[in-house]
Amino acid sequence: MQGLRRDATFCLKTMTENKKFRVGLGVAGGIAAYKAIEVLRLLQKSGCDVRVAMTRHATEFVQPLTFRALTENYVFVDDYAPENPDPIAHINFSQNIDLLLIVPATANIIAKFANGIADDFLSSTYLASTAPVLLAPAMNTTMWENPATRRNIETLKNDGVYFVEPVSGELACKTVGTGKLEDVENIVSQAMKLLVQSPESKVQSREERKTLDSGLWTQDLKGESLLITVGGTREAIDPVRFISNHSSGKMGFAVAEMAHRRGAKVTVVCGVTSVESPKDVQVVRAISAEEMFQAVMRELPNATVFIGAAAVSDYRPARKAATKIKKTEDILTLELEKTTDILSSVSQNRHNGLLVVGFAAETNDVAGYAKSKLEKKNLDLVVANDITKTGAGFNSDTNIATILKRGSNQKIELPLMSKHGMADKILDEVVKLRKAISES
Repeated sequence: MQGLRRDATFCLKTMTENKKFRVGLGVAGGIAAYKAIEVLRLLQKSGCDVRVAMTRHATEFVQPLTFRALTENYVFVDDYAPENPDPIAHINFSQNIDLLLIVPATANIIAKFANGIADDFLSSTYLASTAPVLLAPAMNTTMWENPATRRNIETLKNDGVYFVEPVSGELACKTVGTGKLEDVENIVSQAMKLLVQSPESKVQSREERKTLDSGLWTQDLKGESLLITVGGTREAIDPVRFISNHSSGKMGFAVAEMAHRRGAKVTVVCGVTSVESPKDVQVVRAISAEEMFQAVMRELPNATVFIGAAAVSDYRPARKAATKIKKTEDILTLELEKTTDILSSVSQNRHNGLLVVGFAAETNDVAGYAKSKLEKKNLDLVVANDITKTGAGFNSDTNIATILKRGSNQKIELPLMSKHGMADKILDEVVKLRKAISES
């Protein structure tokens, strides 16, 4: 035990030099605590030296031994525990890190931080920390929307604390709404960007952090106006029946949400979806392919980036029956006609500086069809995915894709990841395209 204490104390004061960044990972007592394990592993893979602190209630969901085994370091829960290797651990812990990251941040820990309560190791560490603080909340929707929680969050944002806000989805209590922990890939992505945002690898004071966007610290799409099509379209056969597809809108909404977080003005032309649209983006409803086309052409002059993520019907009935078609024959024959190709029309009518991004959902020869789409429709970027792959189909929360760029033979392979994570990767490429244009 004495050897362990000496090793832990040494690691507290002098982090291993082969690690670029030092992250203090705080784990609060919520069902999403197990996700902190995945966050830890991704941080380590990104070259971070991670130390862990837990609340007592967090240890009821995940044992400290798990984090100790993964970090090979003592896990702090109680300043006054007999086995604690450092009598002032909350001071040494907090002042030897480049970032304090809380996953999950419960309503309780948020309230403690906002009101200066220091009745356990984690809340004391927050008060003693001079490093940037990033919170990833997770809680029931009602708790997230409670006025007290909103006040506490606003207080922390005013204090310079950063948030990776929760997303909408099915919660542990089986209800559906906002409060689900953001995908771990995006949490780590935001943490890493925060770590490298300044030459000193961290912002020096909370006063400095107030001058930044505390809701989202990276604003590399500020000044861009994104027009995004989302969801599927419906083409009427008669007043009752229609032709459509399985699109849920999840991928398009993920792109819209991440673009808004990164500073862009976002307008969504939305077809039929099975999920709610993100907050703070303008939504224009369009059910049929023709309605979507008309809406896009109206909004296009104000856009600097167009992203066609909708699954638009390629064909529609040539004639819509005025009344319900009765079931009188064994075979019903429909005559179909092509709908207007929205992506091609946008590309043909592009104004100076407009970037055009398309999606290609395929079942075979994915790269070949994607390349053909890129060239024929004169796109700047195409995101291709094989919908037959596990985790990449319609209605999934994850995706697998390949990005192709105009004028380049390079293929950017994106492995299985959350749709929010993939949205961030796609937007990274949009930022690179804009930079290349501005420098040319």
